[in-house]
Amino acid sequence: MSRIGKRPIPIPDKVTITLEGQTVSVKGPKGQLSRSLVPEVSVEQEDSTLLVKRRNESRLARQRHGLSRTLVANMVEGVSQGFQKRLEIQGVGYRAQIQGKNLSLSVGYSHPVVIEPPEGIQLAVENNTNVTVSGIDKEIVGNIAASIRAVRPPEPYKGKGIRYSGEVVRRKVGKAGKK
Repeated sequence: MSRIGKRPIPIPDKVTITLEGQTVSVKGPKGQLSRSLVPEVSVEQEDSTLLVKRRNESRLARQRHGLSRTLVANMVEGVSQGFQKRLEIQGVGYRAQIQGKNLSLSVGYSHPVVIEPPEGIQLAVENNTNVTVSGIDKEIVGNIAASIRAVRPPEPYKGKGIRYSGEVVRRKVGKAGKK
């Protein structure tokens, strides 16, 4: 039995769940999310909890049980609290700015790199070097943060680049100088 899949999902007070066949809709104070689940699992609501159960014991059903439970739990957490990822920019002259809704990054290229956030994602910049990506869909928040990091990933010699907050970059020793 899947350890993750069999855990019940607690539903906060201000969140409402609508189950229609394989479609789960979650509405909360921050917004609304909907997802269609695979046919191998079913979702049941009992009082203030949700249970994700397998329809059979096939290999595919066992594989997708825990995944489906986690996806539904992330939807519930997203509409009630939201998700955010923090990025740090390190390097001389590297900085970020908000222009309207777009994020403009100056990270050593001959031109600024402009990133347009999709609907429902907010970008914020503090001190020109700290970027915060926030929204209700964990998948989209993670993808946008990864695309921002991919503009200039941290390099191992000087540590310059864009990294996640708390990320440890292994440093390498450069060439030895001539004697």
